[in-house]
Amino acid sequence: MPPAAPNEPAVRIAGVSYDYPDRRAVADLSLEIAAGEIFAILGPNGSGKTTLFRLLTTLVPPQSGTIEIFGRNVATDRNAVRQQIGVVFQSPSLDQQLTADENLRHHGHLYGLAGRVLEAGIKQRLDQFGLLDRRHERVGKFSGGMRRRVELAKALLTGPRLLLLDEPSTGLDPGARIELRNALQQARKATGLTVVFTTHLMEEADPADRLAIFDQGRLVASDTPLNLKSQIGGDVITLQTADPAGLAELLSSKLNASPAKISGAVRIERENGPAFIPALFAAAGELIQSVSLSKPTLEDVFLRATGKAFRDEADTR
Repeated sequence: MPPAAPNEPAVRIAGVSYDYPDRRAVADLSLEIAAGEIFAILGPNGSGKTTLFRLLTTLVPPQSGTIEIFGRNVATDRNAVRQQIGVVFQSPSLDQQLTADENLRHHGHLYGLAGRVLEAGIKQRLDQFGLLDRRHERVGKFSGGMRRRVELAKALLTGPRLLLLDEPSTGLDPGARIELRNALQQARKATGLTVVFTTHLMEEADPADRLAIFDQGRLVASDTPLNLKSQIGGDVITLQTADPAGLAELLSSKLNASPAKISGAVRIERENGPAFIPALFAAAGELIQSVSLSKPTLEDVFLRATGKAFRDEADTR
């Protein structure tokens, strides 16, 4: 395999679309992911992120456009791409009747690993994820977090340059999610690994180096979490009311504000939000049932980009 070109992205997506008979799952997507990044693909269920995961893992080819992984086309050079990626699916792929060691061993055999090379690789990966002393125990006895670590060890056994994970924290408690995040950071630090994962959890995407936000198959925003949140105009004020349209109109006329009606509430972005709240009540106190104040979040980024709340769609592909 030829060496990577200087500054070559880990993933290059250009003009990719993918349609199901009843809907467009990915719409004219162009995106680059740098080598060594931890990159999140964030969106509600049904936003197209799982279809994108299938495209990146070579399970289906793009219907239009191109995807390259370290310069290799996923449609025309699938075998070379598969040699460079490790995959952790949303549904567990471990045999729970086998030990951690046996799960990795059988996976290595599928990739042609054997003998001392395989033995050293199993030991290295299980040790990397704190599982070496449990290697001969059946994974059916492990906690959800430990099973996820076995999945990671298995995916990294073959030394991939890119790790792809689909909803990796599904079924994990908060402590196990932190363990997973730390394990990915350690793997990246040790090997320069690039990590790309899908998620519908904003708190899971927030620590990523960069992220892409999807809605109904479209890329609606992409940058670092900090840069995305900094685009919001100051604090976020949310007003609960029985008359969102009336309240928004009143605030627009009296305070020259720019309120947005979201999910039966009125939302305002404002510098120095606490100082602005008394003016809201003075102008329209009779219509305000309650008020909340917060710093910008990825939820606010999604609201600004799409004009709607972050929620799951009916179709989960």
